[in-house]
Order: sequence, then C-alpha cells, then structure tokens
Amino acid sequence: MNIILTKDYEAMSDAAFCVMQAVVTRNPSAVLGLATGTTPLGLYARMAEDHRKNGTSYLGVRTVNLDEYVGLGMESDQSYVYFMRKNLFEHIGIPLENTHIANGKAPDLAAECARYNALLDGLQQDIQVLGIGSNGHIAFNEPGTPFGSTVHVVDLAESTVRDNARLFAREEDVPRRALTMGLKNIMHAKKILILANGAGKANAVYGLVRGEVTTALPASILQLHPDCTLVCDEAAASLLSL
Repeated sequence: MNIILTKDYEAMSDAAFCVMQAVVTRNPSAVLGLATGTTPLGLYARMAEDHRKNGTSYLGVRTVNLDEYVGLGMESDQSYVYFMRKNLFEHIGIPLENTHIANGKAPDLAAECARYNALLDGLQQDIQVLGIGSNGHIAFNEPGTPFGSTVHVVDLAESTVRDNARLFAREEDVPRRALTMGLKNIMHAKKILILANGAGKANAVYGLVRGEVTTALPASILQLHPDCTLVCDEAAASLLSL
C-alpha cells in the first residue's frame, strides 16, 4: 500500500487531486468510482476548479458511485444522487447519462442490486475513491460483510448512523438501510484511492494498514489490492508511527 501523509485536510485534498488528475489526463474515457460524504469534498472542489480554469474534459468520462440510501432520490437533498450533482457533476461538464448511481427508490431492491452489479461488471473502475468509517467500513460494507460480497442492501450499523447524523437535521432522519457496492466490486477497480482525515479515523486507519485482514474491519481487505494509495492527514495517521 502506498501511503501519502499530509499535514491537514486541505493538503490531503491536494494530494488526492493529483492522483485523480493523472488518471483523467492519461485516459479521457476513464471510469471513475466515486464516493460521497464530507471527506472527498475537497477533492471534488479541486476537480471543478481544474475544469473551470484549465478546461480538463469529462465528456468521455463515466462514473459509478459506491452507494445510495434506500428510500431517497433526487428530490431529497440528503440523497447521494443529489450530492454528486451539486458537488461535482454540475461543475465539470460531464453528461449526466454517463453518471451511474444505484436507485434508492427502486420498487424491487433485489432487482436493482442485480442491475447495478451487471453495470459494474461492464464498467471496471480505472480508479475507485473511498473514505473510511470509524468502524472500518468502506462504502456501506459494515463489519462482518463477506469479502466476496457484490452489490447488496445493508442495514446500517448504529455507529454509521451516528457518524452520518451530522448531515441530517435529526439522527432519527438518517435512513437505516442503503444499497452499496460489495467488497468484491471495490476490489475489482484497477486503482484504489482511499482518503482519511481527523483523529476519529486513527483506529480505523491503523487497522487498514497494520491490522489483520479480517471482515471485522472491512477496509483491511485493501491490503490485498495491487494498487492502493492511502492519503491521510497527520491526525488520521497518528497511530501508524510513520
């Protein structure tokens, strides 16, 4: 695993953008696996700024997102499809038909999982962006998720609900279920870019890098990926003794 240690969140976002920019510049038709949450916002802001200032084209790029809350769609400003459009897609000129996110409002969730899994089989990610949860989850793959998992519906752990509650008016408003790529889908990516910032992620980052490869900490599977880069700030890396 390649580790890039940075001073703070802004420097983390700068370093992550350099990795992403290299992929998009090298392959104008790249498939970008994307994540939501606060961690990648700095990366996305830099992608938007680069597009605006330098004209980097995303016309041929396709994207696949990790996950979506069950029951939320574009009409909800808490949905991930809304998040991606407002924080990235509308600012980089990518055709919306080239962007793909599981449908959290699908009437048949099993069928939607099968549909999205088939889509991913045909769109191997050139790079997959990840954050990491305080309990070591990646995407919404909670502790105990089998390493061979593909797209599935998950019941969110209470720790994940608490972590995400800061983005909602009330904790009880946080959906308790989500559609998520499985760990096998994530490991299928050619390159992994995982970001971590803040002392609250220090234990998870230690397990990711130094811990046993175990389903008890889903992110630990990334130790087995042939091209994984961790970009983290000093606080998140505080237990690593780098």
